[in-house]
Amino acid sequence: MDFASLMSAQISKAKPSTTSSSNEPSQKKYLKRSELKAQRQAAYVAEQKALETARIEKLTQKRKFEEDEALRNRERDEKRRRLAEESRRRREEEEDAEERARRKRVGLPELPPLKRDGESEGTPLPEGEEDVADEELVVKLREMNEPITLFGETHRQRLRRYWRLTGKESTPAPVLSTGPIPTTLVLVPESEMKVAAKVPEGSEGRKFLFRQLASYFTMVLQEWAVALAKRDESVKTSFQGKAAYNAMVQARDNMRPLFKRLEKGELEDGILEPVVEIVKAAQERRYVDANDGYLRLSIGKA
Repeated sequence: MDFASLMSAQISKAKPSTTSSSNEPSQKKYLKRSELKAQRQAAYVAEQKALETARIEKLTQKRKFEEDEALRNRERDEKRRRLAEESRRRREEEEDAEERARRKRVGLPELPPLKRDGESEGTPLPEGEEDVADEELVVKLREMNEPITLFGETHRQRLRRYWRLTGKESTPAPVLSTGPIPTTLVLVPESEMKVAAKVPEGSEGRKFLFRQLASYFTMVLQEWAVALAKRDESVKTSFQGKAAYNAMVQARDNMRPLFKRLEKGELEDGILEPVVEIVKAAQERRYVDANDGYLRLSIGKA
């Protein structure tokens, strides 16, 4: 054996076997930048998808909770309404029974049967108003492009609305005055505003007194507004000017309940007599006495 053959044999013995390592899958030690970017992008997309899924689930739960809460509130309100209606009906029945027992005890004639809700259809119409069948009334309202029925409206109320729309209502609406406080009272001229020292006894006299008071207060408020309007612009925009205007507006608003009571004729003598005293003193230019009367009416004799 020559030297070359001997060396070749030794080298082949010392060389490691690569058959087992060639069968194992190769793992990359380094990754490309594009591969890292793709991995980060995939992780970001998965994270955003998970967040969106969680957000949608949270919104769904919130919506379901709100719907359940709204349903519970409606049921609670309906139950409260039914209880209130039942309580009102029971109270009316008790009051009716007590009134019937009282009338029977004192020998008064019996009351008509108590009507339930929705039983007012048979109420007779005022004289001069013609009744119209409900079907015909619906057709007429529909031809006028008006709602055929309003919430809780009875046949009589629907008929009155139809007559009002057609201008054939037997009882025309009251005419309001054009003063600072609109009122249905017929105002009297200034020459008839002088009030008497005492409150009249009869109903007609009291009604005329109410018209006198409403007319006088309307005239005072109008003159007050005119006097404020005639001021210079610099005075109007000043602090004192604005305070004076606010005082006039507050006085006008505070007198609205008085006008309402005058319209209804429900002003009791305990208030009417001091008011007449104040107006009487003001008309006679005794303003100190009028102020004293106002203080007695407001806070009493302190």
